[in-house]
Amino acid sequence: MRAALLLALAICLAACGKPDNAPGKGGVTVGEARALDEAAEMIEQDKPPRIGVATAAPAR
Repeated sequence: MRAALLLALAICLAACGKPDNAPGKGGVTVGEARALDEAAEMIEQDKPPRIGVATAAPAR
């Protein structure tokens, strides 16, 4: 019973965040702001992006 109550509480708390399409600071959505933060962190760490970037074909 106690475990079920803790699980229900955890699920309710997880649903408290703003959705990705909610307006955020600076005229961007929450999801866009998160993506910009991740991109800035990758640039600072000098890491390539995870997916979605095409690489140039080797010259022949």
